[in-house]
Order: sequence, then structure tokens, then C-alpha cells
Amino acid sequence: MDTIIIFVFVAGYLAITLEHSLKIDKLIPALIMMAISWAFISFGIDDFDAWFDSSKHALLNNFEFLNHDDKMHILEESLLHHLGKTAEILVFLLGAMTIVEIIAYFNGFATIKNFIKTKKKTNLLWIFCSLAFVLSAIIDNLTATIVLISLLQKLVKDRNIRLWFAGLIVISANAGGAFSPIGDVTTTMLWIADKVSTPRLFGYLLLPSLACMLLPTFLASRLSVFKGNLEVDQSQDLAPGRFSSTMLYLGLAAIIFVPIFKMVTHLPPYVGMMLSLGVVAVFAEIYSSAKFSLEALENKVHVSPVHYSLSKIELPSILFFLGILMAVAALESLGILFGFADWLKESTPHIGSEVTGAQVSDLVVLLLGVGSAVIDNVPLVAASLGMFSEPADNILWHFIAYSAGTGGSMLIIGSAAGVVAMGMEKINFFWYLKKISWLAFVGFIAGALVFFFTRTLF
Repeated sequence: MDTIIIFVFVAGYLAITLEHSLKIDKLIPALIMMAISWAFISFGIDDFDAWFDSSKHALLNNFEFLNHDDKMHILEESLLHHLGKTAEILVFLLGAMTIVEIIAYFNGFATIKNFIKTKKKTNLLWIFCSLAFVLSAIIDNLTATIVLISLLQKLVKDRNIRLWFAGLIVISANAGGAFSPIGDVTTTMLWIADKVSTPRLFGYLLLPSLACMLLPTFLASRLSVFKGNLEVDQSQDLAPGRFSSTMLYLGLAAIIFVPIFKMVTHLPPYVGMMLSLGVVAVFAEIYSSAKFSLEALENKVHVSPVHYSLSKIELPSILFFLGILMAVAALESLGILFGFADWLKESTPHIGSEVTGAQVSDLVVLLLGVGSAVIDNVPLVAASLGMFSEPADNILWHFIAYSAGTGGSMLIIGSAAGVVAMGMEKINFFWYLKKISWLAFVGFIAGALVFFFTRTLF
């Protein structure tokens, strides 16, 4: 039965990886493999000799000797445990996405236009990469990429130049998301699971993430494509509205407040995110009278910015995370990931393990980063949570956060930021592989080398 479940997972994983070739949204195989995996576990519950208790991070004693009813009870408890942990991530993401959409409702991101005064390509490159790095740490790398490419499309007419900008934005956004607990889904997963803390995450990964962004940007700025000036289209539709700046700063401050709330109250992050969303929603409703459309006024219809923002949330992404996280949880419950982790520890040379204090070598984590360029980094990190048992704030978890967060930049399909950039600018896979991947690889290795230094500081 274990073999069948592994086959279901691999088949679903291949369908996710080949999403664009199959023309099937990745949420569909994610949900199917999750449901089928747990169904097979239920059907074959009496045949399993081991069960991994995720709440205690240990194998249950004498599981094979329990009767059918007791095993089904343990299965139901495990499902509830994993669903609860997954729901924490999903509710957190829903809150963050809603705040970002409220900012967009008030055209808040148009305020960023005021920072862009130059027509020199290299200067514009540094501005966009710096904004991508900073914004991704606050509003997550996916949203930062969408905002900046949307802005880029309205500022730069030449599509060939925009493709280069978009590629560097992807690298910078993924780098910026790695050192922030709210900057990337995978880092958020590690943070919510109490594997990394905010102060240590900043301490370990800020400099590596900066290196991962700065070196590719510097190398790109030396290329001929970024020489000279370009024609900037200062279109009128970018003009910020009356409350644009207020909602931008309020929304960003509300999201930044969440890690502070967690440190002060020791409550799960989604509680602080719901508080932040509530505060932002109050101001959004107060200011919404300035956002009435002519049609709404004529029909005397009040358009709620909160309801509108909720309707704009990407629910397919939420359902994908639900499917993939619960599918990985199925492998974890059977102890499959636990056994795979033991195999990795024994078969891989323990390079750097004596420095990290972990039982996992640096090579394994670097390969995890390279793998995230091919395979979605969400299930990779979800699997690592079940594979490794190192304590909170162990260097291993911080290195995983860096590798999984930045390694995806090496291929256009390796990260959510890359996929959305691919869709918005119709970036060709092989164009990115030829022009951008080497920059992302150099940045990834540079950041890893800097990490080897920063981990000696704690």
C-alpha cells in the first residue's frame, strides 16, 4: 500500500510540474492526489505497521498491534492535526492577500511611481530590483512581482527590455522573500511551524539574501542591454488617488505588525493577521466613499472595498496549497518521509554538518534549492518539515528557507513569482534559461557562501 500511495504522489507531482504542457491547473492534481492518498490510507489502515505522530514528531509505539477502531481514531486525529496546521497557513495567506487587494483597490501601489524619476536603464534596473527586494519582504514575493511588472508595463514600452527587467525582478523578489517570515510561502510555513523565529531569520538570511539580489543585478547592469536611456511612458492612469498613499502605508504597516504581534502575544500568526485585516478594513470602509464609481452612484449602490477585495483573491492558489500540504501530510503520517530523511543522512556526505550542528549536510540543502527550480518549493519544504527533526532555530531550517526561497529563480517555472511573470509577459522558458538562469545561479551560490559566514555569528 505504501508503494501505491507513493506512486499517486509522484504521478500528481508530475502533473503539477507539467501544468503548462497538460493545460491543467495545478490545483486539480494537488486536490486529487491528496484525497486519493488519504483514501488509500483509510482502506489499508490495518496493513500499516508504523504511524508517525506529527504532534510529537515520533513514531507511535505498537501501532501494528492496535485494533481497527483505534487505528481509525488515530487516522482521524492526524487528519485534524494536519488540517489545523494547514488552515493556519491558509487563513494567514487569505488575510495577507485581502490587505494587498484593499491597497490595490485604492490604487495605493501607484504611489511607487513617485519614486521613479530616471530614464537611465541601469538606474531603473536598480530601482526596480531594490523595490522588488523590499516589497517582497513585506507583501510576499508573488504580489511584489505582480505589482512591479504591472508598473513596468505602463512605464516601459519596449517589450524586449521589459523581459530583462522582469527576469531580474523575479530574482530580487525571491531573494527578498527568503529573509522575511511573511515574504515567501515556504518561509511562512517554517515560521508558523515554529522552526524559525523572526530575529534569527533576519540575522541569518538578510545578508545572504542581499548577496543573492545584488550580484545578479550588478552583473546585469554591466550587460549591453542595460546601456543608455529608454523612453518612459508616464501614463496618466498611474496617478495615485486621494487615499492611495494612506492605504499603501497603512496596509504595509499592518502586515509588518503581524510578526511583532506574534512575538508579544505568542499567539499563532494568523490571529495577528486577522487583527491587521480588521484594522485596514475599517479605514477602507471609511475611505470608500471616495471610490464610488459613476455607475454605482447612479444606481445608489455602495461598493464595499472589503467585499470587492475578497472577490479578487486567488482562491486557486489557496486550494493548491491545501491539496499539496495535505498530500505531503499523508506521506509524513506513514513515516515515509521519516525513512527518506534517514536515507539522506546516511548516504550523503556530511559536508558542513560539523559546523551546522545538524545531522544533515549542506549538500542536501543546496540540492533542495536546486530541486526547487524544477519542483514547486511548497511541497519540498512541506516534506522537509516531516523529514527532519532538528529543533527550532537550528541552522538547518534557516538554510532550507534560503535555498528553497531563492533556488526557484534558476528556472522561470521554479517559483510562484517566476510563473506569474511568465504569464504576464509571456516569457519563453528557454529565453529565461539562456538569459537569466545563469544570473540566478550565481546569486544563489553567492548567497549560500555568505550564509556560511553569517551562521558563524550566532
